[in-house]
Amino acid sequence: MNAAADEVVRYERRGRVALVTMNRPEYRNAQNSAMTYALDDAFRAAVDDDEVGVIVLAGEGKHFSAGHDIGTPGRDVDISFDRKAVLWWDHVGREGGDKRFAREAEVYLGMCRRWREIPKPTIASVQGACIAGALMLAWSCDMIVASEDAFFSDPVVRMGIPGVEYFAHPWVLGPRAAKEVLFTGERFSAAQAKEWGMVNRVVPREELESSTLELAEQVAEMPGFGLALAKKAVNQAEDLMGMRSGMDSVFGLHHFAHAHNAEVHGGDSLGGQDAKSMASRKQG
Repeated sequence: MNAAADEVVRYERRGRVALVTMNRPEYRNAQNSAMTYALDDAFRAAVDDDEVGVIVLAGEGKHFSAGHDIGTPGRDVDISFDRKAVLWWDHVGREGGDKRFAREAEVYLGMCRRWREIPKPTIASVQGACIAGALMLAWSCDMIVASEDAFFSDPVVRMGIPGVEYFAHPWVLGPRAAKEVLFTGERFSAAQAKEWGMVNRVVPREELESSTLELAEQVAEMPGFGLALAKKAVNQAEDLMGMRSGMDSVFGLHHFAHAHNAEVHGGDSLGGQDAKSMASRKQG
């Protein structure tokens, strides 16, 4: 894969490390479907490359990602893509809950679950904003290195929706912190995320890339098959603690909320909210 500046995702090799970078900095790396499938292509390339031991996911510019694209000129919710995550029909041409469920099961929940099962260790390198759908990307990774200026939030309860589609909150934050994050919708800092156990390391902004790559190179020295089995063991333990079935149950609540919004807000499944109204009210 080449690394042209106008690509929505850049892919490059740094020795034994594949660096996958979201590249829509002008929109704070908001994730449209084009970016989602470009990320999947990049992860596939890294999995298929025997010289790659670890994958790092990063975001170009000041912010890791502002989450799902709900308002940029590149929003592509009505475009078909070659589906990869779930065996379901295309959302294009469908209506109502059928359309929303088909798209979100594939592009949001399905893709993040697919990436969680990548057999090579993945590390999210997070700076600036990591909001809502961006949490899903970071949480799909095995480890998170955050800069001191990183901040996180899941404000979708403002839409009347009980959290993002990849509902890992109770497992990555713990039940009490998960409720605080959801009930307030406010930002929490990298230091707070580390205290809650969501983040592995917090480093100065200027050291984020070098610190992340240093950790990745250390991990890449371990036997690849051993790493794959260790990753599968931890993922299986999380699922035995109810993570996968919990996500399934909350995905249903998520779509019930979308349907309720559409019914009472004139067809608007987002409950009248947009990117501006969803911004945190205060910094934490």
